[in-house]
Amino acid sequence: MSTQAPKFRKLVLATGAAATLAASSFTATVNAAEADFTGQRVVHLLQEPRHRTVHQDGDVYILDVQLLAGDESFPHVHDSALLVTSISTGTGPTNGRVTTNTDYVTTPVTHAISNAGPGMLRIIAMTNLTPRTDALTTDRPLGMQGEPTIENAWFRSYRLILEAGAESATMLLQNPSVVVQVTEGKVHVTRVDGITAELDAMAKWTWRDAQSSYTVRNVGSAPVELVINEARR
Repeated sequence: MSTQAPKFRKLVLATGAAATLAASSFTATVNAAEADFTGQRVVHLLQEPRHRTVHQDGDVYILDVQLLAGDESFPHVHDSALLVTSISTGTGPTNGRVTTNTDYVTTPVTHAISNAGPGMLRIIAMTNLTPRTDALTTDRPLGMQGEPTIENAWFRSYRLILEAGAESATMLLQNPSVVVQVTEGKVHVTRVDGITAELDAMAKWTWRDAQSSYTVRNVGSAPVELVINEARR
C-alpha cells in the first residue's frame, strides 16, 4: 500500500444522483462533502465488505459492489487504478457507464459511499496494480469492432451492442478481460473450444484469461449491451 498520506472524502450517492464522467477519472459528485474519519474504522478497498472480491488474477481484482437503500460503506482507501462499470444507482439502471480513476495510484483517497435509495446501488469494478509501460495500442485485441471507450496504461474498455440473434467476430485478447452484461437480455460468451458461459441479467459477468479467443452472441429476443474490460499488464 502506498505510504503517501491519503486524502479524505465522503461521497453520498443520494436520490437524484448525477455522475460526472471523464475518460481519465471517475467522480461521483452528489452531496459530496469533505469528511473527517478520525475515530472510525478505515479499511483498504479490498477489505471493505460491500466491495466484495469475486475474482482475482494476480494483481487484478473484480469487485461486486452492492449497497442497499439506506446503507453506507466503511471508510476505505483507494490506492490503485480503478475501472468502474456502473449497473445502477438507487434511482435505477445506469446503462453500464464505464469510468476510470488512475489518480489513486499517486494520490490515494479515503472515502465512504452511501445509497439513499430507493433501489440498490450496484457496480462491477476492476482494480489493477500492474500497468503496462509500452505504447497504448501495442496490445489491442484482434477482431474487436470499434474503438475503445477507455484506454490507458491500466485498462481498456469496449462496448458491444448486439441485435437479437447477432454474434460478434472471434476476438483474441492478449490481456485478461471481463465481459459484463449491462442491459437486460441473454448472451452466450463462447471460447474457441466450445465452452460457453451464459449471461442472463444485468451485472452478470464472465472472466476470460489472457490470450483468450471468444465470441459473444445475443441469444435473446431483444438488443443487448455489454462491456468488455481489459486489465492491461
